[in-house]
Amino acid sequence: MKRALQTVIVLTIGAALWIGAVKAQQPTPQMVIVQPAGTTAAATPAPAAAVSETAIDSAIKALEQVKATNEATLKKQEEMLQQLDELQKAAEQLKIFAKRV
Repeated sequence: MKRALQTVIVLTIGAALWIGAVKAQQPTPQMVIVQPAGTTAAATPAPAAAVSETAIDSAIKALEQVKATNEATLKKQEEMLQQLDELQKAAEQLKIFAKRV
């Protein structure tokens, strides 16, 4: 009992120190890009649009891969559920047969 109490106290102190350290961290500052007054606004969006299109294309491909992986995982889970249902039915039948004997 004494050992369990000591363990709880040590874990509580450790958790308090960890929470204090997490709260003490400063958030990362947000970076704001300011354009110089002499530049035109139309020159900047064109390269940014090209970059965003490639970024969007790569994001779409990544999402498609994730979707395919998720579908495969769901299919495996469905198969496992079917197997578990079959096992459960078989176990129920064994219980019924065991009661008869």
